[in-house]
Amino acid sequence: MTETVLLAFCTCPNEVVAEAIADILVGEKLAACVNLLPGIRSIYAWQGEIQRDAEVMLLIKTSTARFVALTQRLPELHPYDLPEIIAIPVSHGLPPYLEWVLACTSDAS
Repeated sequence: MTETVLLAFCTCPNEVVAEAIADILVGEKLAACVNLLPGIRSIYAWQGEIQRDAEVMLLIKTSTARFVALTQRLPELHPYDLPEIIAIPVSHGLPPYLEWVLACTSDAS
């Protein structure tokens, strides 16, 4: 496999926003699967103040080939001024699952 599977993270303000974004990402083949993890608490610095918010974490399974498109599309869908979009490479996994992620995020129709 020359292409890499990525696990991308993005926080959302609530489940309604998170589910809407997840539906679009999967529908546009920017993600093979998106898990919604509700009930997280985020404490972060923003505009010189410490913020505390309840959020929903998106765990986005995508590919390196689609990551640039994902980073362009997500801010268009997201209500935050600066959405969290970070990713780590998946170095190990069940080969058929990793192949499925790559197939689902392939540009080819």
